[in-house]
Amino acid sequence: MPETSEQSAASGRRFDTVLIANRGEIAARIERACRELGLRTVAICSEADRQAPYIKTADHFLCIGPSTASRSYLNQDAILLAARLTGAAAIHPGYGFLSENAAFADAVEKAGLTFIGPTASSIATMGDKIAAKRAMMAAGVPCVPGPDSALPDDPAAIQRIALEIGYPVIVKASGGGGGRGMRVVAKPDQLHEAIALTREEARKAFGSPSLYMEKFLEHPRHIEIQVICDDHGNAVWLGHRDCSMQRRHQKVVEEAPAPGIAPDIIQPVGMACVQACRQIGYRGVGTFEFLYEDGAFYFIEMNTRLQVEHPVTEMTSGIDIVQAQIKAAQGDLLDLVQSDVPCEGHSFECRINAEDPDTFLPSAGVVTRLALPQGPGIRVDTHIHPGYRVSPYYDSLIAKLIVHAPTRAKAMARMCEALAGTEIEGIATNIPFLRALFEDHAFARGETDIHYLEQWLKLRRTAA
Repeated sequence: MPETSEQSAASGRRFDTVLIANRGEIAARIERACRELGLRTVAICSEADRQAPYIKTADHFLCIGPSTASRSYLNQDAILLAARLTGAAAIHPGYGFLSENAAFADAVEKAGLTFIGPTASSIATMGDKIAAKRAMMAAGVPCVPGPDSALPDDPAAIQRIALEIGYPVIVKASGGGGGRGMRVVAKPDQLHEAIALTREEARKAFGSPSLYMEKFLEHPRHIEIQVICDDHGNAVWLGHRDCSMQRRHQKVVEEAPAPGIAPDIIQPVGMACVQACRQIGYRGVGTFEFLYEDGAFYFIEMNTRLQVEHPVTEMTSGIDIVQAQIKAAQGDLLDLVQSDVPCEGHSFECRINAEDPDTFLPSAGVVTRLALPQGPGIRVDTHIHPGYRVSPYYDSLIAKLIVHAPTRAKAMARMCEALAGTEIEGIATNIPFLRALFEDHAFARGETDIHYLEQWLKLRRTAA
């Protein structure tokens, strides 16, 4: 039987060598997934990362530039040259750096290589918050109240939009992310200044002054829905995560499933996400992020890449998300349907950072001693080892501690034990802060929202 055009296109994307265009724990994680799939790997590094352990275990490695990310991990030409020199036919961007850069995804494909992620057009659509909101509304995904268009230049028109939404409102950069390019406006007399400041910040950070406005929800939780899609119209969602424990819009602890949300409430939202993926022709893995308040979900953005917190979903679903992402990039049919996706037990992830636990200032230096917990239901994703030098050039994340247990209470107890059994010397880490957080009664009861951690930290500082 002759191949269909779809099958031909899929077979044309088969590859046996993957260049990992990232660093740190996620580079090690991707390398492990490739090895388990029988794929060869190419690791790249900057001058600062020459001692990283995944460099030694990869089939090939190249140092592509100086320590600064702009001249190494963000250097698209250097990464493409490294792929050409090593014979890598695919590039996995991990998270951060170039993972959601539509121009890079397009350049990879134009070079005749496979980008392990969605198409450039999908990244561009979902990377523009206004276009993303419009696409989600068309797919029936619930969105935060506010227009699906950019704010006009006319101050009077902007005031009318804010009044129609109802104060407080939040002003956001259309191309923003990572907690940057947004301001909450509580009163009409604050709006003009907030617009001016956010436009300038958006122009400098994201290259566009375009803004949009939404209702500011005062006590929401941050809920995520993980999806996996193939090139053949098949898509599933893998349950949900709660990522409400945030400091300065940066996640600290994640868990799956989100506590206290009934299946009949989350199920239609998950299916709407699947339908949205089909409508935009999405491929690979992605995450829909929502605010959840008073029993209602509101879409805020989609991350078109692998998430830092993907392990908690792997632990509850039993599905290797990184391997699924690679298989989708090769054109494979998704080998599961929605009814095959379980959600068993409860999982937590703590981000272990090289930073002072009180001031949160980064802590560079050499790891002189390392003891990591082991045992049933405990997983550690890391790239550090005794003698490893933590660089000041990059994000302070050095490890992810993940636990799984039959219930949330048992998972919390297991995380407390795992944190107590984690010892990292030579640098400061946030482990004391994480241990204190897991002893907090409101967190233990699941009675938190996205503002809780900031308030908790403020009370601790006052008490000290």
